[in-house]
Amino acid sequence: MTMQYGIIGCQHAHIEIFMEEMGRLGHRCAGIYESGDRGLAERIAETYGCPVLDTVDRLLAPDIAIIGSSAINSEKIAIIELCEQHGKSIMVDKPAIVNAGGLERLRAVIDRGRIEVGMLLTERYHPAIYTLKQLIDAGELGELVTIGMRKPHRLNAASRPDWFFDKALCGGILIDLLIHDYDLLHWLMGADVEASAGVVGKSVLPEHPTFYNTVQVQATLSDGRVAQLYADWHTPEQSWTWGDGRIFVTGTRGFAELRLSGEPGTDGAPLLLLVSDVRSWGPVELQLPPVSITQDFMRRCAGEEGQLTHQDILAAHEAVVQADREVRYVDTAGEGGERR
Repeated sequence: MTMQYGIIGCQHAHIEIFMEEMGRLGHRCAGIYESGDRGLAERIAETYGCPVLDTVDRLLAPDIAIIGSSAINSEKIAIIELCEQHGKSIMVDKPAIVNAGGLERLRAVIDRGRIEVGMLLTERYHPAIYTLKQLIDAGELGELVTIGMRKPHRLNAASRPDWFFDKALCGGILIDLLIHDYDLLHWLMGADVEASAGVVGKSVLPEHPTFYNTVQVQATLSDGRVAQLYADWHTPEQSWTWGDGRIFVTGTRGFAELRLSGEPGTDGAPLLLLVSDVRSWGPVELQLPPVSITQDFMRRCAGEEGQLTHQDILAAHEAVVQADREVRYVDTAGEGGERR
């Protein structure tokens, strides 16, 4: 059955993932509402053949079934609460909140259970990562010992909106980027994160005092295992990819490396390489997940069981909010530097 959906808040192109997948499912966008800079909204609206609206009222009408949002990160929780008031489930870009207060508001919405809240934690649905999960569940690597994740990103500072450089609005590099990685730790290793230690560093852009450009974290899980997470905004302009993301997984019977953007000079196809006690080093054929992240969300909206649950979304946010409180912030970009 064809549904109409709307977009409330359009400040990041990630929302096109949701819109593209909704289109494949046969659903139609009734319009995009953006209260701030409408540049991105207008471009996306032209691509998907829908209007940019001057008020939000049309998207709160009874015939609109679902809402999507890639609003400024700090504004998403208010949009989630607005959707709850009107009985509309919502899919948001990550992260849904940027601080502990927002986390409590998100938990309250989920506890009330009036709507479904989805979030574009897309890495679970990446073919290489999905295949890795199948190998882990099948015991191919034995018991997992540790995971290391490296996720550099291209900054393109001149094209970023002002809110991106403001931690109070964006959430900062740890919350904004590592939420994917903390979710994967929970999913792949089957344990909660108990504590995090590390450094969020600032060595560039002193004109943006709350923008930090690197993060290195050691996360200790509830069962005592330890994982290493790293992200930065330093992918060179001439790189073949926006970020050479890699995941390293050590088990008692095998080792895997994921090269999420493939190799330089290739078509960029992701690679999953594996060696084990019974298997020589080499690539593994990738499997496609049985559903997209949007299909999974829509199943939840229909009352069916989903793979990415409310508890998964809460666990990812709880982990990054706690980690952001536990790490050290070190600023070497300004005069004299600053530490906390």
